[in-house]
Amino acid sequence: MSPTTTAPRPATVALDVETVRRVEAEAMARLPEGTLMARAATAVAVSAGQMLRDLLGRVTGARVVLLVGAGDNGGDALHAGARLATRGARVDALLVADRHHEAGADALRRAGGRLHVVDGDLVAAAELVAAADLVVDGVLGIGGRGALREPAATLAAVARETDASVLAVDLPSGVDADTGVVEDADRAVRADRTVVMGALKPGLLVGEGARLSGDLEVVDIGLDLGGLDPARTLVLVDDELAASVLARPGAGDDKYTRGVVGLSTGSERYPGAAILSTAGARHGTAGYVRYSGPAHAEVVRAWPDVVAKPGRVGVAGRAQCWVVGCGRGTDEDARLAILDAAAPPTPLVLDADALTLLAEDAEVRAAVISRPGVTVLTPHDGELARLAGGRVGPDRLAAAREVADAYRAVVLLKGSATVVVAPDGPSYVAVAAPPELATAGTGDVLAGVLGSLLAGVQARGQVDPASAARVAGAAAHVHGLAGALAARGGRPVASPDVAAALPEAVARLRAARPAGA
Repeated sequence: MSPTTTAPRPATVALDVETVRRVEAEAMARLPEGTLMARAATAVAVSAGQMLRDLLGRVTGARVVLLVGAGDNGGDALHAGARLATRGARVDALLVADRHHEAGADALRRAGGRLHVVDGDLVAAAELVAAADLVVDGVLGIGGRGALREPAATLAAVARETDASVLAVDLPSGVDADTGVVEDADRAVRADRTVVMGALKPGLLVGEGARLSGDLEVVDIGLDLGGLDPARTLVLVDDELAASVLARPGAGDDKYTRGVVGLSTGSERYPGAAILSTAGARHGTAGYVRYSGPAHAEVVRAWPDVVAKPGRVGVAGRAQCWVVGCGRGTDEDARLAILDAAAPPTPLVLDADALTLLAEDAEVRAAVISRPGVTVLTPHDGELARLAGGRVGPDRLAAAREVADAYRAVVLLKGSATVVVAPDGPSYVAVAAPPELATAGTGDVLAGVLGSLLAGVQARGQVDPASAARVAGAAAHVHGLAGALAARGGRPVASPDVAAALPEAVARLRAARPAGA
């Protein structure tokens, strides 16, 4: 299994600023002058019109305020405002920079809109924002860095405190496009919707930026997304991608050809971790689940289909993937479990206590870094910090990449937006998880699902880091969907509920998989 080589879909690929600038320059070189801005402005105007109709039932007479900066986003906002003005909206543009897009300003004037240069006196401008039905953010573009400056910061704060809907052009101002880092949330735009031009940006999907972006509407403005450098792309995992990993068993398959996943998880102190991780493994794509560890009796009582034995991983029997660590402890037996599982050239998933040993034990670390197979680490932020030897900053993508490079491993960094990175190839982000998944034991379920999917892929062909990252992204999406299903109707969620919802999640995703795929 290898990563797709076809051109990515704009709604699922996020490009860093350098790549966006390159593909935009290529598009501008082959298209008539002004085409990209015209397409962007049309998209913003259409989306704004939809928001106004949802809010007021009309566009005519709606009060629209544009926050206009010096760059192309400001030009997009001005041209969009002109289109709204021709439909009867009352459009006021607040010019918050020392320069603005002259052609856009002329278009707005001709359409009947009004322009206001915002200087030291913010009272009149703030009153316009406070009275608006819709505020369009066109202050900063993808090159913006740091918090908003005055007067834009004050006007953005006024917008947050009113009932006005906020639409951001391409990216909320104050959000770093590459990282999602927000230097000061009080000096950033909080959007209800972001109209994204051409392709997603990483900052819309991760970090504080994801929480400030609202609903994302990606519009095709004519960028050519073929020939991208996979190492510079962040792929949003959707149902289609996840379904591509969830192969249905064929008529010629048996339990072994579907994949064997082994788990050394749980302990006398934490037997539940063994039960939960094996529950996750049972509902992936593997056909055979074996367990080796101190909670073998509890596992068999919970799941009689799991082959569970005491003793070391090295004598437990073959597996296409081992999962080690969930609740396993950090004693000598747990340490030996990692060393045994690291020996064969098959995928290895290390979670929880195994990550502690990896960070603290030199022999374990050397064995994992030098092993012939693919290793997937599944930390939360605190565990990632231990692996990195310090605190993780707000740029979670960069922190995960550093650990992936240091340990020669794929890293699945858990969170509201789960990030998956590999030393080479594209990175992935899964955002299907609801807040209800933030409860004890759900990470154990995820580790089991991931191990099961990796075993299934390994049974069909050798897993490499790029394909392991894709599988990890799919596992996070399946797990997130199961969490959402478990939380339907506002139900409180415990980790066994997530495990119980996995079959429905897998079935829904498989239904989206094209026949014969």
